[in-house]
Amino acid sequence: MSRTAISAAKPGRLALALRRMRREPDLALGLILLALVALVVMFPGLFTAHSPTAISVDKAMEAPSALHPFGTDDVGRDILARVAYGARITLSICASALFAAALIGGGFGVVSGFVGGRLDMLLGRLIDVVLSFPPIILGVMVTGILGPKTVNLVFALTVVYVPVFFRIARSGAMAEAGLTYVEAARSIGLSEPWILFRHVTRNVLPLILVQCMVLFPLVLQIQSALGFLGLGVQPPTPDWGAILQQGKDYILLAPWMSAFPGLAILVTALALMLVGRGLQRRMDQR
Repeated sequence: MSRTAISAAKPGRLALALRRMRREPDLALGLILLALVALVVMFPGLFTAHSPTAISVDKAMEAPSALHPFGTDDVGRDILARVAYGARITLSICASALFAAALIGGGFGVVSGFVGGRLDMLLGRLIDVVLSFPPIILGVMVTGILGPKTVNLVFALTVVYVPVFFRIARSGAMAEAGLTYVEAARSIGLSEPWILFRHVTRNVLPLILVQCMVLFPLVLQIQSALGFLGLGVQPPTPDWGAILQQGKDYILLAPWMSAFPGLAILVTALALMLVGRGLQRRMDQR
């Protein structure tokens, strides 16, 4: 291709991207906000020069200023630094729990929906038992029994969301199992495990990936709620829920201690929700 053709093609791609953004402004906004959050997660040092754990009692509860844009907490720690560095910890916990829940729940769901019979009935009843508990209550029960540790928090969130992925994967596998290509694969002598893992799982996987984006804001809310209750990451490690918990006693004297981590949770959840809905809308169209 000549240079003239290449230069002519570039504006076309740009125009196409702009048209897509105009058609889906919510998805475009979500991607922009999500890119900003990702930048904070990967490079928190770009946004603050302060340490998230450095204590300076003489600067306790200072209002937002040029030196401390988000103010300081009750022991003089920079709130911006704690929010920025806490983003990596908070979102890593959520992502780890989602990955584990998708792997476990999705795996059992695909097998259950494809095989059916007594296995499907048994797994379905077990999942119904877990779903009988509200998510926040189940999370509190698990972390309360195991203790307030980061590993236990990830395990609790995994337990809470395994049933959701199970049901999504099960319904997708049941739909795939009745399609013509599965019967054709059986007719040429392919084994059931090969059909399940080579064909059915591959076609159900997009549903699970989209569900990850849809559920991420909910996981973030539950994780922050457990951190607020003192059942998540323990001080002095920065975590958005824990920062909110530390600021609740000073909500009238130093509202910025709770306002900025709460805003970080809100913006991140909004970005994930917009992107998740956009991907789900495209999946429905397909």
